[in-house]
Formats: sequence, C-alpha cells, structure tokens
Amino acid sequence: MRIHHTNRFLKKLEKSPIKIQEAFKQKLRLFINDKNNPLLNNHKLAGQLNWYRSINITADWRALFREDKDIIYFITIGTHSNLYK
Repeated sequence: MRIHHTNRFLKKLEKSPIKIQEAFKQKLRLFINDKNNPLLNNHKLAGQLNWYRSINITADWRALFREDKDIIYFITIGTHSNLYK
C-alpha cells in the first residue's frame, strides 16, 4: 500500500492544531497496519462524497481518502461539521 496526500490535505493538516497533527500520525500508523482497525471507524461516505472513505482522527476530526488499487489518496482533513456541511 502506498500513501499519497493531496496539497489540500497537507495545507489543512499543517494549519490544524499540533494535537491533531500528532493524532493523525498515530492513526496513520494504525491505518497502515490494518486499515479496518475498529479504532479508525473506516467507512464509505454517502451522497456527494460517495467517492470517498473516512477515518476518525479524534472524536470530532476526520480524514477523507479514496482508494485506487494499492494507492491511498488522503484528500482532506477537518472537523466533522466542516467536512459534512
């Protein structure tokens, strides 16, 4: 599995609180070892976001990604309310 981050994702991650940046690093390690780890709550999104999947970073923060064969593209990161407006 290869991991890629969009520029949008990297900019949002950089602007997020340090606590969130650290939490993402921890969740990414879990994801790499087992993308279906229950702590991630990895799930397919519906509606206009149905091309993407989401993992929990914290209780309120999510990272959206899409899969293309063996490549994972992290698209964006943000709070639940900001991502699902």
